[in-house]
Amino acid sequence: MLLTKRLKRVLKTYTDFPQQGVNFVDITPLLIENSVLSELISEMANLQIIQDSDAVIAIDARGFIFGSCIALKAKKPLILARKPNKLPGNILKAEYNLEYGKNELSIKSDSLEPFNDFVILDDVLATGGSIESVCKIVQSKNKNIMGVAVVIEIVELNGRTRFDFPVFSQVKY
Repeated sequence: MLLTKRLKRVLKTYTDFPQQGVNFVDITPLLIENSVLSELISEMANLQIIQDSDAVIAIDARGFIFGSCIALKAKKPLILARKPNKLPGNILKAEYNLEYGKNELSIKSDSLEPFNDFVILDDVLATGGSIESVCKIVQSKNKNIMGVAVVIEIVELNGRTRFDFPVFSQVKY
């Protein structure tokens, strides 16, 4: 619980960003607080679902920050779920709704091939659309999602209810 309190003290919320009615939790101050960031990375890297996975998938763009650190610490391969037109080669893609628009994520097909069990990492779980998009891509290759690990969960948006696997969040708003 101490980490949760430290995270809430460091993170900053902006109301009506990027549009009216949206509260945006900014992770930027966390990146400046090395001791809190280091503790967060260690705790998340030690989650059992990450330890038991074959690889982690980080979601573009802020998920890359945490995903790369956690994958390195946990000694797991890192796979990127990118926004449109960012990956060459044979890609798999799925569209999703944001709380304030639409987008699409892509994963290189060959990056999934050597692995069976994945954990999805991101900075925030809001409505769950981006995570669901990654699930669709992974499951289209008959691979398994072991769970999701996020830094922040926006509880009132009920994103976790979309999933039938474990969801771990460090801070709930």
